[in-house]
Parts: sequence; C-alpha cells; structure tokens
Amino acid sequence: MRRSHSRSVTMFAILGLIVAMESPSANASAGLALSERQRVEGPSIDDLINLKRVGSPAISPNGQQVAYTIRETNWDDNAYETEIWIADVATGQSRQITNGRTSSTQPAFSPDGAWLGFISDRDGKRQLYRIALRGGEAERLTSVDDGVNSFAWAPSGAEIALTMIDPQTAAMKEREQRWGDVKIEDEDQRYTHLHVFDIASRSTKRLTSGNFVVGSFDWSPDGTQLAYDHRATSDPADSHTADISLVAKDSGQSTIVVKQDGPDTGPRWSPDGKQIAFVTAMAKPSFFYLNSVIATVTPGSPAIASLTDGFDEDPNLVAWTQAGIQFAASQRTWSYLFTLNPQTKQVTRHAVRDNWIGSGFSLTPDGTQVAFTASGPAEFPDVYAAPLQTMTARKLSDAGAQIASWPKHAREVIRWTSRDGAEIEGVLHKPADFQQGRRYPLLVIIHGGPTGVSRPSPYGSSTAYPLDLFLSKGALILEPNYRGSAGYGEKFRSLNVRNLGIGDAWDVLSGIDALVQQGLVDRDRVGSMGWSQGGYISAFLTTRHSDRFKAISVGAGISDWMTYYVNTDIHPFTRQYLKANPWDDSKIYADTSPMTYIKQAKTPTLIQHGDLDARVPIPNAFQLYQGLRDQNVPVQLSIFKGFGHGLNKPKANRAAMTQNLEWFSRHLWNETAGTQR
Repeated sequence: MRRSHSRSVTMFAILGLIVAMESPSANASAGLALSERQRVEGPSIDDLINLKRVGSPAISPNGQQVAYTIRETNWDDNAYETEIWIADVATGQSRQITNGRTSSTQPAFSPDGAWLGFISDRDGKRQLYRIALRGGEAERLTSVDDGVNSFAWAPSGAEIALTMIDPQTAAMKEREQRWGDVKIEDEDQRYTHLHVFDIASRSTKRLTSGNFVVGSFDWSPDGTQLAYDHRATSDPADSHTADISLVAKDSGQSTIVVKQDGPDTGPRWSPDGKQIAFVTAMAKPSFFYLNSVIATVTPGSPAIASLTDGFDEDPNLVAWTQAGIQFAASQRTWSYLFTLNPQTKQVTRHAVRDNWIGSGFSLTPDGTQVAFTASGPAEFPDVYAAPLQTMTARKLSDAGAQIASWPKHAREVIRWTSRDGAEIEGVLHKPADFQQGRRYPLLVIIHGGPTGVSRPSPYGSSTAYPLDLFLSKGALILEPNYRGSAGYGEKFRSLNVRNLGIGDAWDVLSGIDALVQQGLVDRDRVGSMGWSQGGYISAFLTTRHSDRFKAISVGAGISDWMTYYVNTDIHPFTRQYLKANPWDDSKIYADTSPMTYIKQAKTPTLIQHGDLDARVPIPNAFQLYQGLRDQNVPVQLSIFKGFGHGLNKPKANRAAMTQNLEWFSRHLWNETAGTQR
C-alpha cells in the first residue's frame, strides 16, 4: 500500500496563515495605479481581488442618466464594499454619489428622475434611503428592526413599496428564552411581506400577511395595486410553490392571478395595465433543466398565454415597455437582450455585436434607451448606455483601465465531440506569450450549476481559482461548458439527467483529449478544479478517472448523492436530475457518486469547503477526505469557518486562491509551497 505524504486538515477561523503569506498594505486600494512588478510580471492574487467591479445599472426615466455600483475591497474590515455612481449619458462623465461606512446597493430612480433610492447598511441594518440628484446628503427613510429586502417606487413617486421579513413571533422569543438557540426543522418559519412607505407622512402600511414569502413585485401603471409572486417558505426546496397574486394598495385585499404547479415568478405589468407578464415552468415537473417561458395573464381570467415556446433557452424577464417585453438570455457562451412582441410572439435580438456578453439590462419606460454591463473576449466588464434599436453603445465607466497594462492573455471558444457524440463547447485561455507547436500543462476549471456557463472574458471574478496566475506560469486553461450548461437549449441541459458525473466526465475528458491530439497539451501534466457542481465533477474525476490527472481541487463538491440528498436545502434538485429518491433507486445514486469509486483514487486532491454550507453540506467534504485518506491518497481538507456555499470575503478568497496556486504549482510544476506570488 502506498504511503501518503500529504494528509492534513487546515482550519481557517480567521485565515491568519494565508493572510500572513500575502499581506497587502494597510489600506490596499483597487485604484488604477500599477506597480512596476504588475507591468512586468502581471497581477498577484491580491491584485485580482482588488479589482473594482461595476454592476446594477439603472437608467433614468428620460434616459439621460445611469446609476450604477462599483464594488471595492476593504482589507481592514475583510469586506467587499459597494458604492453608487451616476453617469451623464450625453457626456459620459461619472461621479460618485454615496460614500457610506459600508455598502449602498439597488439604485433606482424616482419616476420624475429627481431622486435616487437605494438600500444601505451604513447604520447596521439594511434601510431604505434616497438622495436628491440636484445635490445634498442621503436621507434615511426607514428604521426597521430586521432591515429592508427590496423596494420599488410607485408611479406617482409619493410612495415606495418594499419587502421586509416579519419579526420573530412571541412563541419563538419565549422558546428561545427557555431553551436557548434550538431550531425546529421545517417549522421555524419567518415570512416576508409587502409594505408601502408613504414619503410625506413617513408612515409604513403593511399590505400582505399570511404564511408565505413575497419575492418580486411590480406596481400597476395607475398605482392602485401591485402584482407579486409568493411561495410557501424561503427554503429553496419550496421554489416550486411560487404563484402570483394582486394586492390593492388601499384596502390590502389580495387575489390569486396565477396558481399552478411549478414556479411562477417575476410579474411585470403591461404599459396599459391590462395584462401581466411572468416567467413560468407551465406546470412542468422537471423545471430545473427544462425551459421556462414568458407567459401573460389577464387579471380576472384563468387563461394563460405562453409566448416563448419557440425560444430554446430560459428567458430572464427584464421589463414590459412600450416597445414590447424585454428579456435577457444566454446563447451559447454569449448573452444578449431580446424584445418579444406579445401579439406576434416574434423575438428580436439586441446586441452590440455577435461575440458579446451583456447583462444587468435597465430600460426607460418607453423602451427606447437601455443601460447594461458588457464585456467580451478582450474587454473587462463596464457600464454602457445605448438606443435600443441601434445598440450604438457609449461607455460610461472605465473599469477596464485597471487591466490595461496587465498581460493580454488570449481566449477563444472551441468545440469538440464527446464520447456519446454530443457537441461540447468551452473557453480556452492561452498565455500572452503562447507559442504554437509547444505542449503546455493544462488546468481545467469547471463551472457550477450545472446550469452555469463559462464565458470568454478577461480577468474574471473567480473567488477561488487564480486563472490568470496559472496562465502567467505557462499553462493553458480550459473551461468546459459540459452537458447541462445554460445557453445551449433544453435538450442539451437534459443530457445529464440520470447521467450526472458520468456524462459530465465524458465531456471534460474528451476536451482534454482533443487538445492533446492538436499538440497543445502535455498529456502528463493535467489538473482539474471546480466549485459546487464543478467540485462534484472534479470529485468524480479524482475517483473514477484518477489516472488522468496530476492534481485535483474539489470546492464545495458533492461526494455522495445520498449524503447530499439528506443534508441539502434543495432536495427537489436531486429528485429531478436522478428521477428518484434514494429509497426508490439506490443504484442511480451509487452509480453517479464519486465515493462509489473511491478505491480507484490516486490523484492528490485538495478539498475546500465552508462549514456552514447548506447547499452542499460539509459531510460531503469529510466523506471524500476520509475515503482518500483510507486509500493513502495525498489529500488536504481546508474548512472555511463561518462560510456557506460561497466564499464572499477577500481574505477567504485570498486563502482559497493561494491554496490552489500552491497545490497545482507543487504537483504540475514541482514547486515547493511559498514560492508562488
């Protein structure tokens, strides 16, 4: 039996060990100034984490201004902080308008364009604020105990609808006082409801009540009622219970508009106030991988009209303007805005160009102007505005300036054929000094989901994998959009049903083989990594296909579907993809579980997991770790204390990236720990 030379558990309570290895200056900045080292060698892990990132564009009603957010890194408080900027579309000039102690998010213009509302936790709780665009300080509007979730201006501008979680019940408080912190599973529910805040009187009126959770909502054009979606609880396992109702603003009387099996969400009123558009599974039982559609309903009528049956992808409803119904959707590795004509069902694509990644679309009420974030194979994400019909875009932010002098690694979309004949696509990243005819080490980075998608964009926002540092070390990077990925249609998303892990591995391995056959990759220097579903596929590769890899990293990955099923917060996912629960078909749960093949494992494996992960609970990590130890496979388990399914603090991101850099540098480049930047 082989002797293991690396078997350890690393507990990161405050991540002090890794922090010491990569400590920044006391006030590390995400500014645009570049050191000489960056210009010559490229960025470090901290440089990647320090990148400012734009988001949440909101266009003013007249289309003349766009508000957006910029996220920065605060190392002192170990937090990402977001502030709001506003740009003049005509001149392209931007200015910062919030500067709170923590973050300000969700910018939204008042109907007259004079005010900007936003949510901020600068006073400890998420409260609603507004600021006058003519100048002045931000004004706090709410002071609620548990904070505000989301909000929307009334058409008159005199009121604001908002959602808040209900306070603890008297019974909950009494039990906590007697018993301490004890949770009764599936019984301790707190619900979220709609309220209306009157600006003049500073008073709040509750609109909905009952045992349900309000999600998204929309004012009717005349301001007399709101459409809202609601579901049984906030648990992800109850997403299928979402339906749509109306509530009258004055009386608070609610009526059901859409009630059917499967999720019905995201209501948007037509401009004439006669219909409501929404996204629905149309009672399909397997809504996790089958297409959803945009449908419309007339309040008072039970008839539902499905409008996008001919569009083979999931639509993300954005708005219903005078120009039609706007939605966003992926198309292979790209993403675009579309307009749906509700009468003819014709769909029109709006794009700056074909190879374009657009998101965060915000439209004027007349549908003539749109703001968005966009990137491409050579462009860092920035905020833009454009006329909808021409999409002649004006750039309003300049986040791309941060990477102007960094290495210009190349990225391209490639295709190959998997074992069963399925066409698979992926993003291939090449070092800036790539040389044709040379064989490179290959690192495979696998996205989550499985309905995620990898896109070709420079210096991405990975929280665990320093992709660009691997490129600077002289590796190729492959990000496969394996079966089940978004952007490729319903049939493709269905290919891993009762084939999880197995078919996914075919797609990854065939992609590696294609690159080897093209003379690009050194067959003996290949590694794989991924988070969530990507972590599961990596775990599958480390047990069932262990002879193919020099090293693997499993981030928040599933190791055993039975373990996952009984611990996760989203049980329907497994039942839909495996078409059974483990009591009815234990074989499919075993066939698709990495632990079934643990005795074949040989590959050195790094495991990273948050100890509070509810989506893929940590027993999955311990199970894989112990199984690999028992096989004397080199393994390290790093537990990120206080984190759930994702790592959302800069020092944790630094730790995860540093560990992965060192793990693969050791096993693919034979470097010792501490020698990497």
